[in-house]
Amino acid sequence: MNDRQVALDPALVEWISAVAGGKVICVDRRPGGGRREAWIVDVETLAGDVLPLFLRYDRLDPEERGDSFTLHREAQFYRALEGSAVPIPAILGVHPREQAILSERAPGQAWFSQLHDEQERISVASDFMRILAAMHQVDPHRLQLPDQDPDAGLQQLVHHEIDSWEKIYRDAGANTDPLIDLALAWVRQNVPDVDGPVVIVQGDTGPGNFLYQDGKVTAVLDLELGHLGDPHDDLAWVTTRAVQEPFTDMRDRFDDYSRASGLTIDLDRVRYYRVLAELRIVILGHGKTAHPDPLSEVGNSLAYGLLHRRLLVEALADVLDIELGTAKSVQAQPTEREWLYDAALEQLRQIIVPRSEDAFVIARSKGLARILKYLRDADRYADPVTDRDLDDLEAALGYRPDTVSAGTAALVERHANGGVPIVNVIRIFERQIAGKTQQLRSAMGVLADRHFDELNR
Repeated sequence: MNDRQVALDPALVEWISAVAGGKVICVDRRPGGGRREAWIVDVETLAGDVLPLFLRYDRLDPEERGDSFTLHREAQFYRALEGSAVPIPAILGVHPREQAILSERAPGQAWFSQLHDEQERISVASDFMRILAAMHQVDPHRLQLPDQDPDAGLQQLVHHEIDSWEKIYRDAGANTDPLIDLALAWVRQNVPDVDGPVVIVQGDTGPGNFLYQDGKVTAVLDLELGHLGDPHDDLAWVTTRAVQEPFTDMRDRFDDYSRASGLTIDLDRVRYYRVLAELRIVILGHGKTAHPDPLSEVGNSLAYGLLHRRLLVEALADVLDIELGTAKSVQAQPTEREWLYDAALEQLRQIIVPRSEDAFVIARSKGLARILKYLRDADRYADPVTDRDLDDLEAALGYRPDTVSAGTAALVERHANGGVPIVNVIRIFERQIAGKTQQLRSAMGVLADRHFDELNR
């Protein structure tokens, strides 16, 4: 077994060996995997063959995680899709106690952004939309979960989904978030007035959560946020993930889906579910503030967390037909500590990363660089950005709040009581996020200027 096994419990390695019917000869943690650990596993059988396998593992107890999205639950979605037209890795075993799933290792690459041939990009993206349509045609009764009733009406299922996410938010133990409060109230009050069809929704679907090879999708991955609901929910998720990894022309991809599914896409429903998708991402990020994990991908969380807060505001503005302007940058002077951040960044870039061979270490080094870039720029911009935010809140509330968070909470509460139009609230959120983006722009890179694709022709 190689030296990079580090951190897998020997008992878990023994379980892998028993399930696979051979000797574990290699385990190697890979970067990525979202909230779960991703491990490449090779097992040598008695016949001398080597089985390429994949382990998803979550060390946190479900109660520590703070939500119901366990790997045991996720396995039920893989089981429901077995034998369908949806390519999924075959599940070899689900650990009876630990949150661990062992599966075959499907061929292909995950990062759609690394695919540069335009015709191949279109081929893969089109194939994925066909597969998504096939997923939505699988009988939802195949999913055996007590909280997911395939015979319930669609509106009832959507309300159940909102209730579940509000519970995650309320139970997280973190301070309340005015943006989440605003969005929760809006999605609850505006559930689409339709009752079907009810389908298996992957959740968090799109580029980055499937594998591809030779112009085709080889496996759909990550069913963690799966549930029963509206197919437009998944279409909204695709538009959200396409901000992170541009996914060719979204209108053409919707046409692919319509041809494969026979469904006429309702863009207003996509816009509604885009708000709900972004809200769920922001709630997951918010929960991390109550129990921060210093060994998690902190740098990436900073960048993607702010991206999705901005996208939530933009999704609300889009569905409400609110025009957003461009907030001007604040002015600030460099600090005397700036050179220290730059020195640390250069040592990561020129010494540590080039001398590292472990992909996991390289990925985490880049995450550390994001943290340092943020600290450097927050050191310069935090105070003037805060002053501007307080000025905005004073103009809206008629008094100057002690803190931005307290003032923003008061603003959202005043809106809920009918005292402030939502357009005013949305524009203040836009300016607040613009200020935070100025502090995180260097760490975010291209994500700082990414937006949703246009849906209308």
